[in-house]
Amino acid sequence: MRDLKIPEQRHPEKARKPDNAQPKKPSWIRVKAPGGKGYAETARIMRDNKLTTVCEEAGCPNVGECWSQGHATMMIMGEVCTRACTFCNIATGKPPEALDVFEPGRVADAVAKLGLNHVVITSVDRDDIEDGGAEHFAQTIRAVRHRSPDTTIEILTPDFIRCGPEALEKVVEARPDVFNHNLETVPGLYPEVRPGARYFHSLRLLQRVKELDPSMFTKSGIMVGLGEDRQAVIQVMEDMRAADIDFLTIGQYLQPTPKHHVLDRFVTPEEFTSYEKAAYGKGFLMVSATPLTRSSYHAGDDFARLREARNRKLGIA
Repeated sequence: MRDLKIPEQRHPEKARKPDNAQPKKPSWIRVKAPGGKGYAETARIMRDNKLTTVCEEAGCPNVGECWSQGHATMMIMGEVCTRACTFCNIATGKPPEALDVFEPGRVADAVAKLGLNHVVITSVDRDDIEDGGAEHFAQTIRAVRHRSPDTTIEILTPDFIRCGPEALEKVVEARPDVFNHNLETVPGLYPEVRPGARYFHSLRLLQRVKELDPSMFTKSGIMVGLGEDRQAVIQVMEDMRAADIDFLTIGQYLQPTPKHHVLDRFVTPEEFTSYEKAAYGKGFLMVSATPLTRSSYHAGDDFARLREARNRKLGIA
C-alpha cells in the first residue's frame, strides 16, 4: 500500500528529478498557521464524512483562513490523480479504487452540516474512467441541490480530454451555477508544466459550456511565476474572452517541494493589480488577481459579485 505522506510514494514520477531550490517567501505571501475552533470543526466534518479536500491535498496557503470560516473545497473521485502536472502537489499514479457511489451523498451531507451558501467541488483527473467522472460530477451536483436547494454550486472540472462530447454535456445538464476549468499557465509552458493536457482543448471546453448553456457562468485561472512573460498572460486573457469566459483568477505559483517545477520568480502585488486592470479592460465580469488568489478562495463572495456584475451589464436592478 502506498503511503501518500511520503514524497517518493506520493509523486513517484518526480522522485528522480533534480531538486529545485525553494526561495524564501516575501512578506506579501506569508500566512498564519491554521488553527482555531472553526478550523477544527471543519476538519471534523470532513473526517466524519470521509471526504478529501483540495485544500489539504494541494497544500493551499489559504486553508487556515477558509476552514476557520467553515469553507472547504471538496475533492471527489479519490485522492490519486492520473496526470502528473509538474506544479501540482496532489498524489499521482493509478487510482487504487473505483468511484465511490456513496460519495455524492456524503458531499451533500457535509455541505448541509457546514451550512454553506456556496460550495466549490473539484476532482482529481480520472483518465482510467470512460467518461472521466462526468456522471459522478453530475450526481454530486444533484445530491447537493436536493439536500441544500439554496446553496449555489461551483465546479472545477478536469478537461475530459479522452472522452466523447457527451461527458461535458452530462455535467452541464446538471446545471452547476459556475463551471470552472483552469488553463493553469500560458500555452508555451504546457509541455513542461501540464504535459498531459492541451491548451486549446481546455479553452474549447469552456467555450463549449457557453454554447450548451449561455446562462452558465464560466471561470478559469492561471498561475504566474512559472516562467511566463506579461505578453503571454495578456494573450491568455484575449483567448479567454474569445471563448466568452466570465471570471478570471490569477495567483502566484508556490513550489510544493524541491521536486516540483522550479519557481521562476515572485510576482509583486503591483503587477497583480496591473493584471487585474488589464483583465477588466478586456471585458471580464469578475477578476481576482492577487498573490494568494486560488480558484476557490473567497468563491462565495466572488460569486455574489459576479452575479451583480452580470445584472448591471444586462440593466437588471
